[in-house]
Amino acid sequence: MMKKKQTEEKEMKGAEIAIRCLEKANVETIFAYPGGQSIELHQALKDAKIRVVLPRHEQGGAFAAVGYARITGKTGVCMATSGPGATNLITGIADAYMDSVPLVVVTGQVGTHFIGKNAFQETDIIGITRPIVKHSYLVMDINDIPKIFAEAFYLANSGRPGPVVIDIPKNIQQQRSVPVFPEEVILRAYRPEHKLNEADVLKIKDAIKDCKRPCIYAGGGIITAEASDALRKFAESFNIPVVTTLMGIGCIPDKHPLCLKWLGMHGTVYANNAANEADLLLAFGARFDDRVTGPVKTFAQDAKIVHVDIDLSEINKNKHADIGVLADIKDMLDALNKAPIYKEYKEWHAQIREWKKKYPLSYKENNNIQPQYVIQTLSRLTKGEAVIVPGVGQHQMWSGQYYEYKYPRQFLTSGGLGSMGFGLPAAMGAKIACPDKLVVNIDGDGSFQMNIQELGTIHNEDVWLKMIILNNQHLGMVAQWEDRFYGSRRGNTDLRNARSNRPYPDFVTIAKGYQIPGREVYKKSEVEDAIREMLETPGPFLIDCHTGYQEHVLPMIPPGKTYKDILNE
Repeated sequence: MMKKKQTEEKEMKGAEIAIRCLEKANVETIFAYPGGQSIELHQALKDAKIRVVLPRHEQGGAFAAVGYARITGKTGVCMATSGPGATNLITGIADAYMDSVPLVVVTGQVGTHFIGKNAFQETDIIGITRPIVKHSYLVMDINDIPKIFAEAFYLANSGRPGPVVIDIPKNIQQQRSVPVFPEEVILRAYRPEHKLNEADVLKIKDAIKDCKRPCIYAGGGIITAEASDALRKFAESFNIPVVTTLMGIGCIPDKHPLCLKWLGMHGTVYANNAANEADLLLAFGARFDDRVTGPVKTFAQDAKIVHVDIDLSEINKNKHADIGVLADIKDMLDALNKAPIYKEYKEWHAQIREWKKKYPLSYKENNNIQPQYVIQTLSRLTKGEAVIVPGVGQHQMWSGQYYEYKYPRQFLTSGGLGSMGFGLPAAMGAKIACPDKLVVNIDGDGSFQMNIQELGTIHNEDVWLKMIILNNQHLGMVAQWEDRFYGSRRGNTDLRNARSNRPYPDFVTIAKGYQIPGREVYKKSEVEDAIREMLETPGPFLIDCHTGYQEHVLPMIPPGKTYKDILNE
Protein backbone atom coordinates (compact mmCIF):
# COMPACT_ATOMS: atom_id res chain seq x y z
CA MET A 1 0.00 0.00 0.00
CA MET A 2 1.36 3.40 -0.90
CA LYS A 3 0.04 6.83 0.01
CA LYS A 4 0.46 8.97 -3.09
CA LYS A 5 0.80 12.69 -3.40
CA GLN A 6 -0.44 14.43 -6.53
CA THR A 7 2.29 16.72 -7.76
CA GLU A 8 2.71 19.25 -10.50
CA GLU A 9 5.73 17.43 -11.90
CA LYS A 10 6.33 17.77 -15.60
CA GLU A 11 6.47 14.82 -17.94
CA MET A 12 9.88 13.17 -17.91
CA LYS A 13 11.71 10.06 -18.99
CA GLY A 14 11.72 6.97 -16.81
CA ALA A 15 15.46 7.42 -16.25
CA GLU A 16 14.87 10.99 -15.08
CA ILE A 17 12.14 9.79 -12.70
CA ALA A 18 14.55 7.21 -11.25
CA ILE A 19 17.19 9.84 -10.59
CA ARG A 20 14.60 12.18 -9.09
CA CYS A 21 13.72 9.31 -6.75
CA LEU A 22 17.36 9.12 -5.64
CA GLU A 23 17.30 12.84 -4.90
CA LYS A 24 14.10 12.45 -2.89
CA ALA A 25 15.83 9.66 -0.93
CA ASN A 26 18.55 12.22 -0.06
CA VAL A 27 21.22 10.30 -1.94
CA GLU A 28 24.34 12.45 -2.09
CA THR A 29 26.76 10.03 -3.79
CA ILE A 30 26.33 7.17 -6.24
CA PHE A 31 29.04 4.81 -7.45
CA ALA A 32 28.13 4.15 -11.05
CA TYR A 33 29.76 2.64 -14.13
CA PRO A 34 27.97 3.34 -17.46
CA GLY A 35 27.04 1.00 -20.28
CA GLY A 36 24.58 0.59 -23.10
CA GLN A 37 21.57 -0.26 -20.95
CA SER A 38 22.27 2.40 -18.29
CA ILE A 39 23.28 5.30 -20.53
CA GLU A 40 19.88 6.96 -20.08
CA LEU A 41 20.36 6.89 -16.31
CA HIS A 42 23.79 8.49 -16.61
CA GLN A 43 22.39 11.18 -18.90
CA ALA A 44 19.78 11.94 -16.26
CA LEU A 45 22.48 12.08 -13.58
CA LYS A 46 24.17 14.92 -15.49
CA ASP A 47 21.38 17.24 -14.33
CA ALA A 48 21.08 15.87 -10.80
CA LYS A 49 22.44 17.19 -7.52
CA ILE A 50 24.17 13.87 -6.84
CA ARG A 51 27.90 13.24 -6.88
CA VAL A 52 28.69 10.50 -9.35
CA VAL A 53 31.85 8.55 -8.57
CA LEU A 54 33.12 6.53 -11.53
CA PRO A 55 34.83 3.37 -10.25
CA ARG A 56 37.25 1.52 -12.50
CA HIS A 57 35.34 -1.75 -12.05
CA GLU A 58 31.74 -2.42 -11.06
CA GLN A 59 32.86 -4.62 -8.16
CA GLY A 60 34.91 -1.67 -6.91
CA GLY A 61 31.80 0.48 -7.14
CA ALA A 62 29.71 -2.00 -5.16
CA PHE A 63 32.33 -2.29 -2.42
CA ALA A 64 32.72 1.50 -2.35
CA ALA A 65 28.96 1.87 -1.81
CA VAL A 66 29.20 -0.73 0.97
CA GLY A 67 32.08 1.18 2.60
CA TYR A 68 30.03 4.39 2.32
CA ALA A 69 27.11 2.67 4.06
CA ARG A 70 29.19 1.02 6.77
CA ILE A 71 30.84 4.22 7.96
CA THR A 72 27.68 6.38 7.84
CA GLY A 73 24.79 4.02 8.50
CA LYS A 74 23.11 5.54 5.44
CA THR A 75 22.07 3.50 2.43
CA GLY A 76 24.85 3.06 -0.11
CA VAL A 77 23.95 3.27 -3.79
CA CYS A 78 25.68 1.79 -6.81
CA MET A 79 24.70 1.36 -10.44
CA ALA A 80 25.76 -0.62 -13.49
CA THR A 81 24.55 -1.67 -16.89
CA SER A 82 23.06 -5.05 -17.76
CA GLY A 83 24.91 -8.31 -18.34
CA PRO A 84 28.56 -8.16 -17.23
CA GLY A 85 28.05 -4.81 -15.54
CA ALA A 86 25.32 -6.23 -13.34
CA THR A 87 27.09 -9.52 -12.64
CA ASN A 88 30.24 -7.65 -11.59
CA LEU A 89 28.21 -6.18 -8.72
CA ILE A 90 27.31 -9.56 -7.26
CA THR A 91 30.22 -9.96 -4.81
CA GLY A 92 29.50 -6.53 -3.31
CA ILE A 93 25.80 -7.39 -3.04
CA ALA A 94 26.64 -10.68 -1.30
CA ASP A 95 28.95 -8.85 1.10
CA ALA A 96 26.16 -6.41 2.03
CA TYR A 97 23.73 -9.29 2.51
CA MET A 98 26.05 -11.29 4.78
CA ASP A 99 26.90 -8.29 6.97
CA SER A 100 23.45 -6.61 6.97
CA VAL A 101 24.56 -3.46 5.16
CA PRO A 102 21.91 -1.16 3.62
CA LEU A 103 22.47 -0.98 -0.14
CA VAL A 104 20.33 -0.05 -3.14
CA VAL A 105 21.63 -1.43 -6.43
CA VAL A 106 20.31 -0.03 -9.71
CA THR A 107 20.93 -1.95 -12.91
CA GLY A 108 20.05 -1.29 -16.50
CA GLN A 109 18.34 -4.11 -18.38
CA VAL A 110 17.62 -4.89 -22.02
CA GLY A 111 14.27 -3.71 -23.31
CA THR A 112 11.21 -5.60 -22.09
CA HIS A 113 10.62 -7.04 -25.56
CA PHE A 114 14.10 -8.64 -25.45
CA ILE A 115 13.83 -10.19 -21.97
CA GLY A 116 14.14 -13.97 -22.10
CA LYS A 117 15.56 -14.01 -25.63
CA ASN A 118 19.28 -14.06 -24.79
CA ALA A 119 19.70 -10.58 -26.18
CA PHE A 120 23.10 -8.91 -26.19
CA GLN A 121 24.24 -8.39 -22.58
CA GLU A 122 21.03 -9.78 -21.12
CA THR A 123 21.27 -11.57 -17.78
CA ASP A 124 18.51 -12.33 -15.32
CA ILE A 125 20.05 -10.29 -12.52
CA ILE A 126 16.87 -10.67 -10.45
CA GLY A 127 17.16 -14.44 -10.56
CA ILE A 128 20.92 -14.43 -10.07
CA THR A 129 20.81 -12.24 -6.95
CA ARG A 130 17.61 -13.62 -5.38
CA PRO A 131 19.46 -15.62 -2.65
CA ILE A 132 21.58 -12.62 -1.63
CA VAL A 133 19.15 -9.71 -1.50
CA LYS A 134 16.52 -8.55 0.93
CA HIS A 135 14.23 -7.83 -2.00
CA SER A 136 14.38 -7.09 -5.73
CA TYR A 137 12.32 -5.39 -8.40
CA LEU A 138 12.10 -5.70 -12.18
CA VAL A 139 10.42 -2.51 -13.39
CA MET A 140 7.84 -3.25 -16.08
CA ASP A 141 5.78 -0.06 -15.85
CA ILE A 142 7.23 3.46 -15.83
CA ASN A 143 4.54 4.57 -13.40
CA ASP A 144 5.80 2.10 -10.78
CA ILE A 145 9.24 3.72 -10.54
CA PRO A 146 8.47 6.20 -7.70
CA LYS A 147 6.79 3.50 -5.61
CA ILE A 148 9.54 0.96 -6.21
CA PHE A 149 12.37 3.34 -5.30
CA ALA A 150 10.58 4.50 -2.14
CA GLU A 151 10.03 0.89 -1.07
CA ALA A 152 13.59 -0.08 -1.90
CA PHE A 153 15.15 2.55 0.35
CA TYR A 154 12.68 1.77 3.11
CA LEU A 155 13.43 -1.95 2.92
CA ALA A 156 17.20 -1.55 2.65
CA ASN A 157 17.60 0.46 5.84
CA SER A 158 14.84 -0.74 8.17
CA GLY A 159 14.63 -3.80 10.40
CA ARG A 160 17.67 -5.89 9.59
CA PRO A 161 19.31 -3.88 6.80
CA GLY A 162 20.37 -5.42 3.52
CA PRO A 163 20.70 -4.97 -0.24
CA VAL A 164 17.81 -4.30 -2.63
CA VAL A 165 18.14 -4.56 -6.42
CA ILE A 166 16.14 -2.46 -8.92
CA ASP A 167 16.44 -3.64 -12.52
CA ILE A 168 15.14 -1.15 -15.13
CA PRO A 169 14.76 -2.15 -18.80
CA LYS A 170 16.04 0.43 -21.26
CA ASN A 171 12.70 1.06 -22.96
CA ILE A 172 11.17 1.82 -19.53
CA GLN A 173 14.00 4.33 -18.99
CA GLN A 174 13.15 5.96 -22.33
CA GLN A 175 9.38 6.13 -21.93
CA ARG A 176 7.82 9.37 -20.72
CA SER A 177 5.29 9.96 -17.97
CA VAL A 178 4.29 12.43 -15.28
CA PRO A 179 5.53 10.92 -12.02
CA VAL A 180 3.50 10.71 -8.85
CA PHE A 181 5.77 10.41 -5.84
CA PRO A 182 4.51 8.69 -2.68
CA GLU A 183 4.29 10.49 0.62
CA GLU A 184 4.64 7.36 2.74
CA VAL A 185 5.58 3.71 2.34
CA ILE A 186 3.32 1.13 3.95
CA LEU A 187 4.05 -2.52 3.21
CA ARG A 188 1.34 -4.74 4.67
CA ALA A 189 3.49 -7.87 4.86
CA TYR A 190 6.55 -6.11 6.29
CA ARG A 191 6.77 -5.07 9.93
CA PRO A 192 10.32 -3.99 10.80
CA GLU A 193 9.27 -2.33 14.05
CA HIS A 194 8.80 -4.60 17.03
CA LYS A 195 7.05 -3.40 20.16
CA LEU A 196 9.06 -4.28 23.21
CA ASN A 197 7.43 -6.83 25.47
CA GLU A 198 7.90 -5.98 29.12
CA ALA A 199 7.67 -9.68 29.98
CA ASP A 200 10.84 -10.29 27.94
CA VAL A 201 12.65 -7.56 29.86
CA LEU A 202 11.68 -9.20 33.14
CA LYS A 203 12.78 -12.65 31.90
CA ILE A 204 16.24 -11.32 31.10
CA LYS A 205 16.49 -9.56 34.45
CA ASP A 206 15.46 -12.73 36.27
CA ALA A 207 18.18 -14.63 34.42
CA ILE A 208 20.72 -12.02 35.49
CA LYS A 209 19.56 -12.24 39.10
CA ASP A 210 20.22 -15.98 39.13
CA CYS A 211 23.61 -16.01 37.38
CA LYS A 212 27.15 -16.00 38.75
CA ARG A 213 29.20 -15.81 35.56
CA PRO A 214 27.44 -13.58 33.01
CA CYS A 215 28.96 -12.51 29.69
CA ILE A 216 27.68 -10.19 26.97
CA TYR A 217 28.22 -11.42 23.41
CA ALA A 218 27.78 -8.29 21.24
CA GLY A 219 27.57 -8.41 17.47
CA GLY A 220 27.33 -6.02 14.57
CA GLY A 221 23.66 -5.47 15.34
CA ILE A 222 24.72 -3.24 18.24
CA ILE A 223 26.46 -0.89 15.80
CA THR A 224 23.69 -1.07 13.19
CA ALA A 225 21.10 -0.15 15.83
CA GLU A 226 23.25 2.76 17.09
CA ALA A 227 23.13 1.05 20.48
CA SER A 228 26.80 1.28 21.47
CA ASP A 229 26.25 3.87 24.21
CA ALA A 230 23.35 1.86 25.59
CA LEU A 231 25.49 -1.30 25.58
CA ARG A 232 28.31 0.40 27.46
CA LYS A 233 25.86 1.77 30.00
CA PHE A 234 24.33 -1.70 30.43
CA ALA A 235 27.72 -3.37 30.87
CA GLU A 236 28.82 -0.82 33.46
CA SER A 237 25.59 -0.65 35.44
CA PHE A 238 25.22 -4.47 35.51
CA ASN A 239 29.00 -5.05 35.86
CA ILE A 240 29.07 -7.65 33.07
CA PRO A 241 32.11 -8.29 30.81
CA VAL A 242 31.72 -7.88 27.06
CA VAL A 243 33.06 -9.96 24.19
CA THR A 244 32.34 -8.82 20.65
CA THR A 245 32.28 -10.38 17.23
CA LEU A 246 34.55 -9.14 14.46
CA MET A 247 31.60 -7.06 13.22
CA GLY A 248 31.00 -5.73 16.73
CA ILE A 249 34.49 -4.27 17.17
CA GLY A 250 34.22 -0.70 18.43
CA CYS A 251 30.82 -1.03 20.10
CA ILE A 252 32.75 -0.78 23.37
CA PRO A 253 36.24 0.77 23.54
CA ASP A 254 39.08 -1.76 23.55
CA LYS A 255 40.56 -0.16 26.66
CA HIS A 256 37.32 -0.33 28.63
CA PRO A 257 37.91 -2.51 31.73
CA LEU A 258 34.90 -4.68 30.85
CA CYS A 259 35.97 -5.23 27.23
CA LEU A 260 37.55 -8.60 26.43
CA LYS A 261 37.93 -7.77 22.70
CA TRP A 262 36.57 -10.24 20.18
CA LEU A 263 36.09 -13.98 20.28
CA GLY A 264 36.15 -16.79 17.76
CA MET A 265 38.80 -18.49 15.64
CA HIS A 266 41.33 -15.67 16.01
CA GLY A 267 39.86 -13.92 19.03
CA THR A 268 41.54 -13.53 22.39
CA VAL A 269 41.87 -16.50 24.71
CA TYR A 270 40.14 -14.64 27.51
CA ALA A 271 37.17 -13.66 25.30
CA ASN A 272 36.71 -17.26 24.19
CA ASN A 273 37.08 -18.56 27.73
CA ALA A 274 34.60 -16.04 29.14
CA ALA A 275 31.92 -16.77 26.53
CA ASN A 276 32.30 -20.52 26.82
CA GLU A 277 32.52 -20.74 30.61
CA ALA A 278 29.78 -18.25 31.40
CA ASP A 279 26.61 -19.51 33.03
CA LEU A 280 24.61 -16.76 31.30
CA LEU A 281 25.42 -15.64 27.76
CA LEU A 282 23.64 -12.49 26.62
CA ALA A 283 23.74 -12.52 22.82
CA PHE A 284 22.85 -9.05 21.62
CA GLY A 285 22.66 -8.41 17.88
CA ALA A 286 24.82 -11.45 17.06
CA ARG A 287 24.03 -14.58 15.07
CA PHE A 288 26.20 -17.42 16.45
CA ASP A 289 28.16 -17.82 13.22
CA ASP A 290 30.55 -20.75 12.83
CA ARG A 291 33.74 -18.67 13.10
CA VAL A 292 32.61 -17.67 16.59
CA THR A 293 31.15 -20.91 17.89
CA GLY A 294 33.21 -23.68 16.31
CA PRO A 295 31.16 -26.87 16.88
CA VAL A 296 27.91 -25.23 17.93
CA LYS A 297 26.90 -28.03 20.34
CA THR A 298 29.93 -27.40 22.54
CA PHE A 299 29.76 -23.58 22.41
CA ALA A 300 28.72 -22.13 25.78
CA GLN A 301 27.22 -25.54 26.48
CA ASP A 302 26.61 -24.95 30.18
CA ALA A 303 25.22 -21.43 29.81
CA LYS A 304 21.68 -20.18 29.75
CA ILE A 305 21.38 -18.43 26.36
CA VAL A 306 19.57 -15.14 25.94
CA HIS A 307 19.33 -14.08 22.30
CA VAL A 308 17.94 -10.66 21.34
CA ASP A 309 17.77 -9.95 17.61
CA ILE A 310 15.77 -7.86 15.12
CA ASP A 311 15.52 -10.86 12.77
CA LEU A 312 13.29 -13.67 13.99
CA SER A 313 14.93 -16.15 11.62
CA GLU A 314 18.23 -15.86 13.51
CA ILE A 315 16.79 -16.93 16.85
CA ASN A 316 17.31 -20.69 17.32
CA LYS A 317 18.78 -20.99 13.82
CA ASN A 318 22.30 -21.90 14.89
CA LYS A 319 22.08 -22.14 18.67
CA HIS A 320 19.08 -22.89 20.86
CA ALA A 321 18.09 -19.88 22.97
CA ASP A 322 16.60 -20.40 26.41
CA ILE A 323 15.20 -16.89 26.12
CA GLY A 324 14.71 -15.73 22.53
CA VAL A 325 13.53 -12.17 22.04
CA LEU A 326 12.51 -10.44 18.81
CA ALA A 327 13.29 -6.78 19.44
CA ASP A 328 15.33 -3.76 18.49
CA ILE A 329 18.41 -4.18 20.67
CA LYS A 330 18.59 -0.49 21.50
CA ASP A 331 15.01 -0.55 22.81
CA MET A 332 15.83 -3.62 24.89
CA LEU A 333 19.01 -2.12 26.35
CA ASP A 334 17.24 1.15 27.15
CA ALA A 335 14.56 -0.80 29.00
CA LEU A 336 17.09 -2.89 30.91
CA ASN A 337 19.05 0.21 31.85
CA LYS A 338 16.09 1.77 33.64
CA ALA A 339 16.61 -0.42 36.71
CA PRO A 340 20.05 -2.06 36.61
CA ILE A 341 21.01 -5.05 38.72
CA TYR A 342 24.57 -4.48 39.87
CA LYS A 343 26.41 -7.48 41.31
CA GLU A 344 30.10 -7.77 42.20
CA TYR A 345 30.81 -11.16 40.58
CA LYS A 346 34.14 -11.13 42.44
CA GLU A 347 35.21 -14.68 41.58
CA TRP A 348 34.17 -14.29 37.93
CA HIS A 349 36.05 -11.04 37.39
CA ALA A 350 39.06 -12.45 39.22
CA GLN A 351 39.04 -15.43 36.87
CA ILE A 352 38.90 -13.12 33.85
CA ARG A 353 41.81 -11.04 35.18
CA GLU A 354 43.78 -14.25 35.59
CA TRP A 355 43.05 -15.28 31.98
CA LYS A 356 44.08 -11.84 30.73
CA LYS A 357 47.34 -12.03 32.64
CA LYS A 358 48.12 -15.58 31.58
CA TYR A 359 47.05 -15.28 27.93
CA PRO A 360 47.65 -11.70 26.77
CA LEU A 361 47.31 -10.83 23.11
CA SER A 362 50.97 -10.82 22.11
CA TYR A 363 53.55 -12.02 19.62
CA LYS A 364 57.24 -12.90 19.74
CA GLU A 365 59.07 -9.81 18.58
CA ASN A 366 62.16 -10.00 16.40
CA ASN A 367 64.23 -7.68 14.21
CA ASN A 368 62.13 -8.24 11.09
CA ILE A 369 59.15 -6.15 10.05
CA GLN A 370 56.25 -7.93 11.70
CA PRO A 371 52.69 -7.06 10.68
CA GLN A 372 51.59 -6.74 14.30
CA TYR A 373 54.31 -4.15 14.93
CA VAL A 374 53.24 -2.11 11.90
CA ILE A 375 49.64 -1.98 13.09
CA GLN A 376 50.63 -1.17 16.67
CA THR A 377 52.81 1.66 15.39
CA LEU A 378 49.95 3.00 13.28
CA SER A 379 47.63 2.82 16.29
CA ARG A 380 50.10 4.74 18.43
CA LEU A 381 50.81 7.43 15.84
CA THR A 382 47.13 7.97 15.06
CA LYS A 383 46.19 7.76 18.76
CA GLY A 384 43.59 5.14 17.93
CA GLU A 385 41.45 7.62 16.03
CA ALA A 386 41.72 6.32 12.44
CA VAL A 387 39.05 4.36 10.63
CA ILE A 388 40.63 1.05 9.62
CA VAL A 389 39.44 -0.77 6.51
CA PRO A 390 41.32 -4.03 5.85
CA GLY A 391 41.10 -6.46 2.99
CA VAL A 392 40.60 -10.12 3.91
CA GLY A 393 43.23 -12.47 5.26
CA GLN A 394 45.92 -12.41 7.92
CA HIS A 395 46.23 -8.63 7.79
CA GLN A 396 42.49 -8.38 8.51
CA MET A 397 42.84 -10.42 11.70
CA TRP A 398 45.92 -8.50 12.85
CA SER A 399 44.09 -5.24 12.16
CA GLY A 400 41.30 -6.41 14.45
CA GLN A 401 43.74 -7.54 17.12
CA TYR A 402 46.42 -4.86 17.31
CA TYR A 403 44.76 -1.54 16.54
CA GLU A 404 43.09 -0.09 19.64
CA TYR A 405 39.52 0.85 18.70
CA LYS A 406 37.55 3.52 20.47
CA TYR A 407 34.21 3.95 18.72
CA PRO A 408 31.66 2.18 16.47
CA ARG A 409 32.00 2.18 12.67
CA GLN A 410 35.77 2.47 13.12
CA PHE A 411 36.63 -1.03 11.87
CA LEU A 412 34.98 -1.72 8.52
CA THR A 413 35.52 -5.27 7.38
CA SER A 414 34.05 -8.00 5.21
CA GLY A 415 32.95 -10.38 7.95
CA GLY A 416 30.44 -12.91 6.73
CA LEU A 417 31.54 -13.13 3.10
CA GLY A 418 35.26 -12.61 3.78
CA SER A 419 35.84 -11.19 0.33
CA MET A 420 39.35 -10.43 -0.85
CA GLY A 421 39.38 -7.21 -2.85
CA PHE A 422 37.09 -5.52 -0.32
CA GLY A 423 39.63 -3.27 1.39
CA LEU A 424 40.74 -0.69 -1.18
CA PRO A 425 37.34 0.22 -2.70
CA ALA A 426 35.49 0.02 0.63
CA ALA A 427 38.06 2.34 2.20
CA MET A 428 37.66 4.67 -0.78
CA GLY A 429 33.89 4.74 -0.28
CA ALA A 430 34.30 5.38 3.44
CA LYS A 431 36.70 8.27 2.84
CA ILE A 432 34.37 9.81 0.24
CA ALA A 433 31.54 9.60 2.78
CA CYS A 434 33.63 11.11 5.61
CA PRO A 435 36.40 13.22 4.04
CA ASP A 436 37.34 14.74 7.41
CA LYS A 437 38.13 11.37 8.98
CA LEU A 438 41.48 9.64 8.65
CA VAL A 439 40.76 6.41 6.77
CA VAL A 440 43.49 3.79 6.38
CA ASN A 441 43.27 0.74 4.14
CA ILE A 442 45.42 -2.04 5.62
CA ASP A 443 45.74 -4.70 2.96
CA GLY A 444 47.61 -7.78 1.85
CA ASP A 445 49.41 -7.96 -1.47
CA GLY A 446 46.97 -10.62 -2.69
CA SER A 447 43.81 -8.82 -1.61
CA PHE A 448 45.04 -5.42 -2.80
CA GLN A 449 45.60 -6.64 -6.34
CA MET A 450 41.99 -7.78 -6.71
CA ASN A 451 40.76 -4.19 -7.01
CA ILE A 452 44.02 -2.32 -7.57
CA GLN A 453 42.43 -0.42 -10.46
CA GLU A 454 40.57 1.77 -7.96
CA LEU A 455 43.80 3.71 -7.51
CA GLY A 456 42.59 5.51 -10.64
CA THR A 457 39.33 6.48 -8.97
CA ILE A 458 41.19 7.58 -5.84
CA HIS A 459 43.42 9.92 -7.83
CA ASN A 460 40.76 11.34 -10.14
CA GLU A 461 38.27 11.89 -7.32
CA ASP A 462 41.00 13.38 -5.08
CA VAL A 463 40.34 10.91 -2.28
CA TRP A 464 42.93 11.38 0.47
CA LEU A 465 43.08 7.71 1.38
CA LYS A 466 46.06 6.21 3.18
CA MET A 467 47.09 2.67 2.22
CA ILE A 468 49.44 0.19 3.89
CA ILE A 469 50.18 -3.10 2.13
CA LEU A 470 51.52 -5.79 4.45
CA ASN A 471 53.37 -7.54 1.65
CA ASN A 472 54.41 -11.12 2.36
CA GLN A 473 54.33 -12.30 -1.27
CA HIS A 474 51.84 -15.01 -0.35
CA LEU A 475 48.15 -15.62 0.14
CA GLY A 476 49.01 -15.49 3.79
CA MET A 477 45.99 -16.96 5.53
CA VAL A 478 45.76 -19.95 3.20
CA ALA A 479 49.53 -20.44 3.52
CA GLN A 480 49.10 -20.41 7.30
CA TRP A 481 46.55 -23.23 7.03
CA GLU A 482 48.99 -25.08 4.78
CA ASP A 483 51.70 -24.68 7.41
CA ARG A 484 49.43 -25.80 10.23
CA PHE A 485 47.42 -28.59 8.64
CA TYR A 486 49.03 -29.57 5.32
CA GLY A 487 52.70 -29.96 6.17
CA SER A 488 53.63 -26.60 4.57
CA ARG A 489 52.83 -28.03 1.13
CA ARG A 490 52.17 -25.00 -1.04
CA GLY A 491 49.08 -25.25 -3.22
CA ASN A 492 49.25 -22.10 -5.35
CA THR A 493 49.60 -19.65 -2.45
CA ASP A 494 53.05 -18.29 -3.41
CA LEU A 495 52.72 -15.00 -5.31
CA ARG A 496 56.44 -14.49 -5.89
CA ASN A 497 57.88 -14.15 -9.39
CA ALA A 498 60.41 -16.98 -9.85
CA ARG A 499 62.24 -14.93 -12.50
CA SER A 500 62.81 -11.93 -10.24
CA ASN A 501 65.02 -11.36 -7.21
CA ARG A 502 62.79 -8.62 -5.82
CA PRO A 503 59.20 -8.58 -4.56
CA TYR A 504 56.58 -8.66 -7.29
CA PRO A 505 54.79 -6.56 -8.38
CA ASP A 506 56.26 -3.13 -7.66
CA PHE A 507 53.30 -1.51 -5.96
CA VAL A 508 54.96 1.87 -5.52
CA THR A 509 55.70 2.12 -9.24
CA ILE A 510 52.11 1.11 -10.01
CA ALA A 511 50.85 3.80 -7.63
CA LYS A 512 53.07 6.38 -9.29
CA GLY A 513 51.55 5.35 -12.61
CA TYR A 514 48.23 6.51 -11.12
CA GLN A 515 50.03 9.65 -9.86
CA ILE A 516 49.83 8.54 -6.23
CA PRO A 517 52.99 8.81 -4.12
CA GLY A 518 54.30 5.82 -2.22
CA ARG A 519 57.19 4.35 -0.31
CA GLU A 520 58.70 0.91 0.10
CA VAL A 521 59.76 -0.25 3.56
CA TYR A 522 62.20 -3.12 4.11
CA LYS A 523 63.57 -2.42 7.61
CA LYS A 524 61.83 -2.30 10.96
CA SER A 525 63.65 0.92 11.75
CA GLU A 526 61.95 2.58 8.77
CA VAL A 527 58.37 1.73 9.72
CA GLU A 528 57.61 4.66 12.01
CA ASP A 529 59.15 7.23 9.68
CA ALA A 530 57.22 5.82 6.72
CA ILE A 531 53.91 5.98 8.58
CA ARG A 532 54.64 9.55 9.64
CA GLU A 533 55.39 10.47 6.03
CA MET A 534 52.12 8.84 4.93
CA LEU A 535 50.11 10.72 7.56
CA GLU A 536 51.78 14.06 6.87
CA THR A 537 51.63 13.91 3.07
CA PRO A 538 48.56 15.68 1.64
CA GLY A 539 46.44 13.46 -0.57
CA PRO A 540 46.53 9.68 -0.98
CA PHE A 541 49.68 7.76 -0.06
CA LEU A 542 50.73 4.11 -0.29
CA ILE A 543 53.22 2.21 1.87
CA ASP A 544 54.46 -1.13 0.55
CA CYS A 545 55.69 -2.76 3.75
CA HIS A 546 57.66 -5.95 3.14
CA THR A 547 57.09 -8.57 5.82
CA GLY A 548 58.01 -12.22 6.02
CA TYR A 549 55.45 -14.88 5.23
CA GLN A 550 56.37 -17.06 8.22
CA GLU A 551 54.29 -15.02 10.68
CA HIS A 552 51.01 -16.66 11.77
CA VAL A 553 47.84 -15.13 13.17
CA LEU A 554 47.52 -16.30 16.75
CA PRO A 555 45.58 -17.25 18.80
CA MET A 556 43.88 -19.75 16.50
CA ILE A 557 41.18 -22.30 17.16
CA PRO A 558 41.72 -25.06 14.58
CA PRO A 559 38.70 -25.78 12.36
CA GLY A 560 36.31 -28.21 13.99
CA LYS A 561 37.92 -27.76 17.42
CA THR A 562 36.73 -25.99 20.56
CA TYR A 563 38.09 -23.08 22.57
CA LYS A 564 39.98 -25.59 24.72
CA ASP A 565 42.11 -26.50 21.68
CA ILE A 566 43.20 -22.93 20.96
CA LEU A 567 46.75 -22.51 19.60
CA ASN A 568 48.96 -19.78 21.03
CA GLU A 569 52.22 -20.66 19.29
